[in-house]
Amino acid sequence: MKAPLSSSTSSSSGILRRSRLSTYLYTLLAFIVFLAIIHGEYSIANFGRVDPIIPSPVISTTPVKKREKVVVQLPSFAVEESEEGCDIFSGKWVKDELTRPHYDESECPYIQPQLTCRAHGRPDTEYQKWRWQPHGCDIPRFNATLMLESLRGKRMMFVGDSLNRGQYVSMVCLLHRLIPEDKKSMETYNNDALTVFRVKDYNATIEFYWAPFLLESNSDNAVVHRISDRIVRKGSMNKHGRHWKGVDILVFNTYLWWVTGQDMKILKGSFKDVEKEIMQMSTEDAYRMAMKSLLRWVTRNLDRERTRVFFTSMSPTHSKGDWGGEASENCYNQTTPIADSNYWGSDSRKSIMKVIGEEFSKSEFPITFLNITQLSSYRKDAHTSIYKKQWNPLTTEQLANPASYADCIHWCLPGLQDTWNELLFAKLFHPDLI
Repeated sequence: MKAPLSSSTSSSSGILRRSRLSTYLYTLLAFIVFLAIIHGEYSIANFGRVDPIIPSPVISTTPVKKREKVVVQLPSFAVEESEEGCDIFSGKWVKDELTRPHYDESECPYIQPQLTCRAHGRPDTEYQKWRWQPHGCDIPRFNATLMLESLRGKRMMFVGDSLNRGQYVSMVCLLHRLIPEDKKSMETYNNDALTVFRVKDYNATIEFYWAPFLLESNSDNAVVHRISDRIVRKGSMNKHGRHWKGVDILVFNTYLWWVTGQDMKILKGSFKDVEKEIMQMSTEDAYRMAMKSLLRWVTRNLDRERTRVFFTSMSPTHSKGDWGGEASENCYNQTTPIADSNYWGSDSRKSIMKVIGEEFSKSEFPITFLNITQLSSYRKDAHTSIYKKQWNPLTTEQLANPASYADCIHWCLPGLQDTWNELLFAKLFHPDLI
């Protein structure tokens, strides 16, 4: 019979077993940490890094790191590109009665009465049935489920004038049907300057902030702002900018309010000053000042690893029949797009596009440019025209001449601005597109 192990031998064996067990545990722990690091790299928000933009009119970016969930889903609507790449802003409008519109006007309760054309008597629906087709490739299909999932725990904000508000409402309409009625809400704050659509289960918001010049101005009241003598305060981005901090996706626009037909008035100092020092600048110089201020603010206040910044180019108007119609003709009673691929409306200043290209190409912070001007310039049929809520009672003379009060600035929903959001979606998830 073997002698029993001594206490010292038993103790040594126990220590050896614990040592081996500790080695296994440390190895397992190291492996878990390694997996966590790898997973962390793939979990970086989709809307982080992009590379610097290039000069106007088209500004491009390189791929953004995507979360695992997004990467898995991307192949289902991957873009087929030609060898030369895909300029999604260059193409033509094609009739599409199968997939357009994305929603019905009556289904989306968030559309303002200034944009509900059918409810205000527009007899045709053809303006809803056009799809933008880039040359040589296809736009990724707008995936509302993917968009919502990617907004989980995030804030998306549109900043600018009523045209940007239209794009904001379009985005809400594209997404809201996926959200149960008791899990969504829309509220206004800050004297209606801020509108927030809240998706409760996703802890996400889609917001609009009224700032028609981006800088502080005498038109900052979101309700009473139709002022002919417009004044902009120089270098005053912080008044509005404090509301933009912490946002994950920012979509800016500003153009129409700068085009007054005369030089812009620029305030040096404060609107509270009794004696105001005001200087005058050309539209282009004033706009350049605003772009410099915006880019300076973005660089100083936003985290490029967290926030994606977009800038939407000028939205064209069709107040003159310079597409070949009569000089007195405008968007009223127009039911088809402009077919001339070289058309560029006189109301869209190429000098402003040049300013954007020159200033953005110097930016330290990457900006993605949504060049919607050319493709929108073809859509003389898509404006609200006379089919909207009127701010004031119409006169007898106006009623006798509907073209005299047609709104050739804003766009019916559903309609053109849904395409703007398709392009925004494409650049969010396929930032390599040009």
